[in-house]
Amino acid sequence: MTTPERIVLAADHAGFTLKEAIKVYLAEKGIDIVDVGTFSDESVDYPEIIRKGCSAVLEHDCLGIVFGGSGNGEAMAANKVSGIRCALCYNEDTSRLAREHNNANVMSLGGRLTDEESAKNMVDVFLTTDFEGGRHQRRIDDLETSV
Repeated sequence: MTTPERIVLAADHAGFTLKEAIKVYLAEKGIDIVDVGTFSDESVDYPEIIRKGCSAVLEHDCLGIVFGGSGNGEAMAANKVSGIRCALCYNEDTSRLAREHNNANVMSLGGRLTDEESAKNMVDVFLTTDFEGGRHQRRIDDLETSV
């Protein structure tokens, strides 16, 4: 997979600093960034911002990255949006497997738990890994029909 042309970013206040660092990193690679916020480290509630980011992922048919303190709540909020498969990533292996096995279209990163260099490496892996399909596709199909 080649690096995508467009990426959606969304964060709460705890993920703001890491989002800004990744935004610069991706822009330097020539990737078009759709940043839906937040735009400061002032306290905000994440569900609305994450839903907005996930809607943009679906609208632009692209990948997305959401950021929070741990990334847990953001992943939970993202996965409430139909059509989104968000994986909480905490190392390069989880980033790769999220794409290869789960066809994740959004990754979640914890700004309070992930240093900038590690985040850049995880983002690179996530954005350049293809979905394997095969046996994994039936599981993805099952996720789409789960209640």
